[in-house]
Amino acid sequence: MSTAPRTPSALDPAVAARLKRSPGGLVPAIAQQYDTGEVLMLGWMDDEALHRTLTTGRATYWSRSRQEYWVKGDTSGHVQHVKAVALDCDADTLLVKVDQVGAACHTGTRTCFDTDVLLAAE
Repeated sequence: MSTAPRTPSALDPAVAARLKRSPGGLVPAIAQQYDTGEVLMLGWMDDEALHRTLTTGRATYWSRSRQEYWVKGDTSGHVQHVKAVALDCDADTLLVKVDQVGAACHTGTRTCFDTDVLLAAE
């Protein structure tokens, strides 16, 4: 199982106390285009990634495969400028509303949810 680092974070303690994390210390973060509502991708954040996202205005995630923080767009140029961050009613999922520059998916597509559509309204 992939886990986030267990180091202290500068995240507001009141926010940190509300978060319900996975056993690995992570919270799923859904990235959504702020003006159209298009769902772009799912990433994972720990307290430090959320703190960095809230304070820098750039979406920062915890990479479970690389075991490190990554700021969306630092290598690809496909930046996510954060417009708003919300916690769901159960405090176990984040909604990160962004202005996406370029592709959100690592495959080069606008969204990670356009390849395998299992059901579509007619």
